[in-house]
Amino acid sequence: MNPTLRDVHENMRDLGLGALAHANWHVNYSHDNRWTPELAALQAAHAAELLIKARIAEEHPLLIFERLPRQSHAPDGHLDFRDLFENGRALDYAELPARLWAATGIDLPERERYERFGRLRNAIQHFAPPHEDVGNEVRQFIYGVIDPFINACWGLFAIDYNEDHEPYVYLMGTLFRDQVPFLMSPDAAAHFEDCKDEMKNANAAYRKKMVARARAASKRQRR
Repeated sequence: MNPTLRDVHENMRDLGLGALAHANWHVNYSHDNRWTPELAALQAAHAAELLIKARIAEEHPLLIFERLPRQSHAPDGHLDFRDLFENGRALDYAELPARLWAATGIDLPERERYERFGRLRNAIQHFAPPHEDVGNEVRQFIYGVIDPFINACWGLFAIDYNEDHEPYVYLMGTLFRDQVPFLMSPDAAAHFEDCKDEMKNANAAYRKKMVARARAASKRQRR
């Protein structure tokens, strides 16, 4: 394998996490741009695509391609980035869960939500904004699909990726008010007491779940 391809999965993961932070920032905060929920949907879908490809590429970078260049396209005997971009075809969003399972044995969480979100992204990108609560769909996608996926693969938490100068209190408060379940990182748990009152109108089952997750994450932090 061309040595320049060996670390491609790390670059893809880092870019995917950057897109995730941008999506979190757009969908959970007030902005002057009225299109921020739709922009967040595009960013969240892009983040998921990059992160899934990154995990597949850990097995081998060429596994993220549906079609590879012919040998004649690499006269020096090695495939490089230009050969792949110009003469190969990467897997599409819809094709990634099946390749992920085949290459790694990992089942993508909430596959139906992933597929539905792909259709939402396409509607926004190619036609017009749909008449629905895009912001809520983005939050449910980030914390129902991306969050458990990156946690299972790399021990990461979606709540840790945000562009606010104060990365937890406002974001966690928004999720609490909207009763969005999320995996609690040790860093987020350190701010739990500052924003737990935002759960005062949440149902009892949600409050119980998030309190338990905060306590468990705090214990991990003290180890």
